[in-house]
Amino acid sequence: MSQHFQVLIADFLNDELEPERRVLEGVADVAALGARSEDALLGRIDRADAIILYHEVSLSRRSIERLKRCKLIVRGGVGVDNVDGPFARTQGIPVANVPDYGSEEVADSAIALALSLARGLHYVNSRLRAGQGNWSYRQVVPLARLRGSTFGVVGLGRIGTAVALRAKALGMDVAFYDPYKPDGYDKALGIRRVETLAELLDRSLIVSLHCPLTDETRHLIDAAAIARMRRGSYLVNTARGGVVDVAALPEALASGHLGGAGIDVLEHEPPPQDHPLLVAWRDPNHPAHHRLILNPHVAFYSEAGLMDIRLKTAEACRRALVGLPLRNVVND
Repeated sequence: MSQHFQVLIADFLNDELEPERRVLEGVADVAALGARSEDALLGRIDRADAIILYHEVSLSRRSIERLKRCKLIVRGGVGVDNVDGPFARTQGIPVANVPDYGSEEVADSAIALALSLARGLHYVNSRLRAGQGNWSYRQVVPLARLRGSTFGVVGLGRIGTAVALRAKALGMDVAFYDPYKPDGYDKALGIRRVETLAELLDRSLIVSLHCPLTDETRHLIDAAAIARMRRGSYLVNTARGGVVDVAALPEALASGHLGGAGIDVLEHEPPPQDHPLLVAWRDPNHPAHHRLILNPHVAFYSEAGLMDIRLKTAEACRRALVGLPLRNVVND
C-alpha cells in the first residue's frame, strides 16, 4: 500500500480498478466509492488527494469545501456541469475533464440514432413487432432523401465535428450553430455556419446536439424551440440531458411535429418511472411510442472507449500528485 496519496473514484465504477491501479502504482492507493448521490460521499472524500468523478453524482460547494488536501478533481467525461468548478478554484483545486474520450463512439451513436429515425427503421420495426400496420413501405410514407437534406449540429466541438464529418460523408448538407466557434471552421470542414439557432431549427431535417450544459444551454431545446423545427424533423441528443426540456417531447411526437427523437441522456438518470416521457415511451397506445428511442447514457461506451477514459483520468491524477503540468483544466 502506498503511504503517499489516496485517489477516490466517486461513482460509476465498481470493479477491481486494474487500469487505475496500474497507472497509479507506487504513487497512490485507489478506491471506488460507488456513490449514487452526493450525500453518500459526505465524510468519505474529505482527505482524498485526488477525485475521479463520472456522471452519476455531483460535487457541489458543500462537498468541495470539506476537501482537506485535494490536488485535482477530474471528470471522467467532457461535461463538467456536475462539479462546481468556480468554487473549487477558490479553494485552489483544479478541475479537469477528458475532452477526447469516446469521441468516435458518441459520434457514431448520434449518427446511428439519426439514421434509425430518419430512415424509418425504428418506427417500422416497433410497429410491426406490435402487430400494427401492413408489411409495407407505406408505413413510413413520406420519407425525405438524406442526400441533400440539412443535418444541423448544435455545438461544433470535438464530437460535434466528428458528427458533422460523418453526416457530410452521407451527402447531407451540414450546417452548424456555435456562437463561440472562431471563424473559418466552416471552410476547413466544408460545412455551413448559421448565425442563429432559429435558422438552424428552421432548415434542418435532423438536429443533433453536441453542446455543453451551462446556464445558457439549459433547456436550449424547449417547446418553443421544437415548434421552430420543421414538421416531421428529428431530434437527437447525445450531449447532456438538461439541454432538452424533455417534457415537451411527448406532445411534439404525438402530433407528428417531430418525426422522431433519439435521446441518450436525461437530466436525472435513471429517471423516475412516472416521468411523462417514460410513460409515453412504454405505452403502445401513445402516438409517441413508436417515434422515440431512449438509451441509458450509453453513447460513450465501447470497451476501447471506456479503457481510454479510465487510463486518462488515472493519468491526470498521477500528473497532479507527482507535480507534473496538468492538462485539460477547465476552471482556470
